[in-house]
Amino acid sequence: MKSTHASRTLLTAALSSGLLFATATVLALPETEPEEQNRAQADKHKGESEQPASDTWITTKVKADLLATEDVSGLDIKVETVNGVVSLSGRVDSQAQIDKAVSVSRAIKGVSKVDSKGLKVGKP
Repeated sequence: MKSTHASRTLLTAALSSGLLFATATVLALPETEPEEQNRAQADKHKGESEQPASDTWITTKVKADLLATEDVSGLDIKVETVNGVVSLSGRVDSQAQIDKAVSVSRAIKGVSKVDSKGLKVGKP
């Protein structure tokens, strides 16, 4: 149990560091493209997330919080975010873990909805 807690703490720290570097990189990028190129690029990516940096932050934060939460199998839960909608998938040990994972995900700033249909109870 002690090594599981240490592993979760280390993984949470690693994910938090990655989030920090990803956010710093996005914020440090200069806007050098002309307005026409920006519009063309936006048209090219229609249907994709309108806020990829925010979605990446949300995904990382949800995953880190799941890993740090007792009684949730954070390593077995896959997290994806598109336009603030978090989708959880994978296998967990109980319905209580699904409920806790949804609760943890909803508590993250920027999450507009949590879809847990991809979470199943039982061993893989």
